[in-house]
Amino acid sequence: MTNINSIGLDATKSAQLVTSLNTLLSSYQIQYMNARGFHWNIKGRDFFELHLKFEEIYTQLLLKVDEIAERILTIEGQPLHAFSDYLANSKITEAKNISDGRAALENVLTGYSTLISMQREILATAAEADDEGTASLMSDYIKEQEKLVWMLRAYLD
Repeated sequence: MTNINSIGLDATKSAQLVTSLNTLLSSYQIQYMNARGFHWNIKGRDFFELHLKFEEIYTQLLLKVDEIAERILTIEGQPLHAFSDYLANSKITEAKNISDGRAALENVLTGYSTLISMQREILATAAEADDEGTASLMSDYIKEQEKLVWMLRAYLD
């Protein structure tokens, strides 16, 4: 009996990736909701600029949520889809009642640092599993988010 799934990957290694990707998916969902909340609740002198920036951020996060869920399905896993599961599995915590721009940006930066770290781990695991699709996705996310982190840090300085 073979242990190869329908796209030619080792099923056991794919199952390990599904677990990691579901944790990543959960973390993205919380990062998304945090950014959405900052967009809604931001106040102060930088309101107009940050309101638009948070909308840009949460829009990009939502696209990635869909891509991650579809990648999980592609490697024959089941994406989590209940918010209670996201809260239980996320490595990012909910941010509540933040309306200060600096505090919101620092929260976003902390979340992206967590996502980048998780994605590096998944990238290494995917490479070991010969899963080029997952590795490519993680590599693209890391490159994009490293630049965003640099820009947000520059804004805060």
